[in-house]
Amino acid sequence: MGVTIFHNPNCGTSRNVLAALQAADLKPTVVEYLKTGWTKAQLQGLLAQLHARPRDILRINGTPAQELGLTDPSVSDAAILDAMVAHPILVQRPIVQTDKGTILARPSEKIFDLIGHPASG
Repeated sequence: MGVTIFHNPNCGTSRNVLAALQAADLKPTVVEYLKTGWTKAQLQGLLAQLHARPRDILRINGTPAQELGLTDPSVSDAAILDAMVAHPILVQRPIVQTDKGTILARPSEKIFDLIGHPASG
């Protein structure tokens, strides 16, 4: 199974999801999006796969979302998307993309719905 994780190594949830992927013997492609940034097309593709709108993956805590006015319900999807491209930290993490689907793995246990539950033992 091809797996990509859009990862922030400073985030505990993101680290837990990466560890779960590795424990499942998956070799994910790790994209540290704070370093690489986002393109509008890339985010639009992920949003389509997530069946989500930009506001659905907007991270508020620890980001400039409020000071940029993005928490106002009247802000358009296009404006949020443009802000996410300009400020990659605004995207909630981790997003995991596989052949089976794409999810926002928050909480981290959601990854098991995508890759199967860990072996007990």
